[in-house]
Amino acid sequence: MNGTNTLDRIREDLTELIGRKVQIRANKGRRQVMEAEGVIEGIYPNIFVIKLSEDHALSRLTYSYADVLTETVELRVDDKRVGIGA
Repeated sequence: MNGTNTLDRIREDLTELIGRKVQIRANKGRRQVMEAEGVIEGIYPNIFVIKLSEDHALSRLTYSYADVLTETVELRVDDKRVGIGA
């Protein structure tokens, strides 16, 4: 039950950041890490969408709130970490 409350808190934190620029650091597995910068574009019940800046091949990325909880994805706004323990 505690995990659900934590995911809800992460969703609420990200909702406040819609439209703001964030730095993303995502673990893609096998020692591959992607770093990018973008804007939180949308918040949905199970995922959130980040629109990347123009210098990337991909235009949008989607992640689940569990990705933030497990630290597979790290988000930073103004050098402050977003998510659990932030």
